[in-house]
Amino acid sequence: MKSANFSFAFLIAAGLLGGQATAWAHGGAADQVKVLQQQQPSNAPGKSAVMLTVSYAPGQASAAHQHPGAVMAYVLEGAVVSKLNDGQEKTYKAGEYWYEAPGTVHSVSRNASKTRPAKLLVWSLVDEEKPVTEPLGK
Repeated sequence: MKSANFSFAFLIAAGLLGGQATAWAHGGAADQVKVLQQQQPSNAPGKSAVMLTVSYAPGQASAAHQHPGAVMAYVLEGAVVSKLNDGQEKTYKAGEYWYEAPGTVHSVSRNASKTRPAKLLVWSLVDEEKPVTEPLGK
């Protein structure tokens, strides 16, 4: 694992689980987060597994947030700057990845470039009826 201490960050946005209304922590653009699939694994009762992509336009950033479930993120293209809990900001480039434990605070998540897009592939395991991402203070 290239970055065990880094918590995904902008993963995503969404009060998409369990039919909840969408709550984008990663910006207001509905096309920024695309859910690829969502399943209730038979070996994890009460959990929902969600796979999605998060796309950042040049210079785009997400609001501070946290994830109630575990998150794994992989940078598909570009580079993303992230800050988890009290850690330092870290830049992840295409091909790099990290893990975020449930409840990790993601205070910084943004595209590292002002001229090129960035894209993440995110996987999360969260309690059913919980969103993938919650704004801070919730």
